[in-house]
Amino acid sequence: MLDGTPILRLFTRARVARMQALDAASAQEQLLLRLLRTARATRFGSAHGFATIRSVAEFQARVPLRRYEDFWRDWWQPDFPSLRDVTWPGLVPYLALSSGTTSGTTKYIPVTAGQVAANRGAALDTLAWHLHAHPRARPFAGLSFMLGGSTALQELAPGVRGGDLSGIAVHEVPRLLRRRAWPPEDMALMPDWDTKLATLAERTPRREVRVLTGTPSWLLVLLHRMSPDGAPPFPNLELLIHGGVAWAPYRDRLAPFLPAGCATREVYPASEGFVAIQDRGEGEGMRLVLDRGCFFEFVPVEELESLDPTRHWVATIETGVDYAVALTTNAGLFAYVLGDVVRFVERAPPRLLVTGRTAWMLSAFGEHVTGAEIAQALDTIGIPLGEWCCGPEFVGAHGRHRLVLETVADVLPQVVAARLDEALLAANEDYAAHRHGGQLLEPAVDVVRPGAFEAWMRAQGKLGGQHKVPRVIADPARFAAAVAGLTSRSADATG
Repeated sequence: MLDGTPILRLFTRARVARMQALDAASAQEQLLLRLLRTARATRFGSAHGFATIRSVAEFQARVPLRRYEDFWRDWWQPDFPSLRDVTWPGLVPYLALSSGTTSGTTKYIPVTAGQVAANRGAALDTLAWHLHAHPRARPFAGLSFMLGGSTALQELAPGVRGGDLSGIAVHEVPRLLRRRAWPPEDMALMPDWDTKLATLAERTPRREVRVLTGTPSWLLVLLHRMSPDGAPPFPNLELLIHGGVAWAPYRDRLAPFLPAGCATREVYPASEGFVAIQDRGEGEGMRLVLDRGCFFEFVPVEELESLDPTRHWVATIETGVDYAVALTTNAGLFAYVLGDVVRFVERAPPRLLVTGRTAWMLSAFGEHVTGAEIAQALDTIGIPLGEWCCGPEFVGAHGRHRLVLETVADVLPQVVAARLDEALLAANEDYAAHRHGGQLLEPAVDVVRPGAFEAWMRAQGKLGGQHKVPRVIADPARFAAAVAGLTSRSADATG
């Protein structure tokens, strides 16, 4: 295969220089105003006076924050699935199916040709940052393997197709790049996940794979399938691109499958838009993608439910604050609350860490415990962790948190519970107050066998690709059903 890396090097030099020279505030405000001009004649743009908005402040004054449910009810559902001139001009050609990790409901996210191009550009930016850090790398000397979902695109209406974002991306791979993309479309969109894994393990040309992309949890399943003995199945792999879930729990488990010298790089894509890319070392934050079709706002998490929340943007952000992310995009989303929580580690350029989800909070009893606090508490326990999920449980007149934990370690659930309780008492004053006040009992822990979460996700039809295990399920009834499903499948799980 002809090595296309020299062409990528030319792009890298010009693109990295441009990204490093960008003034964040100027780039973002200009992008916002372009988006508003483009959408000014849509029904949404007309209703919000886009034609006369001239600044970020005017936009924030006229366009309130909205969640998916608001857009769906008021703007998209009446015309679904043919969204023509509703929130974006023309007919929206794709609707990305989002798995609804925290709510359990499927969402239909508009995807336009402009967004597809912007996402493709952000993917090239990821390779550019890799080549900038590793000038002798040759990512285009072989195949780029993207492990995506298994949802084939379905025609929802004339000119409108639906499926998960990875399926849309596969369908939109430019003809020039198809020889470098793996797997081919017919294989990428196989509907049965187990059949797809078996086919990939058998037919992938292993020595040709240079770049591997996917969610760490599902990459681990694939790599175990391809190499049961733990040896690297791709001897020439030089870059692993990961995102979607926290990297730390998977780093050491994936390391044996990576050949010496293979770099890793984190990305922050969503069905709604591409947010950030790791441009430096691990743990140093991901650089906000300033000029690829998304205008970003950041709302302090504690203000998100208030009547008049503060809406920051790159000109006003502060480091060390937990913000909910809101997007305005070239797919017709405006001040759309994404559901993720981020914390900036640097302002110029803006670099962030993803710290959780807005719905990842347990407060059924007034304790206000976040998913990030639970994850940090589990880090202190000192056992190898697999998947986990936590939620509220009522015990008579009292309440407690219940944790379902997958681990290969031989541990006593009551010991894990005591350590978790100790860590949360030290980290969260509201939790401590409710524990000492007697309303909240010590956590309960269920330890399940490796493979139990995979079996549970399979039973829900949510295997692979962009489907992620929900770390926190705040609804007691939904969490109780999850516990029943996980514990019943533990006995049948395979290691």
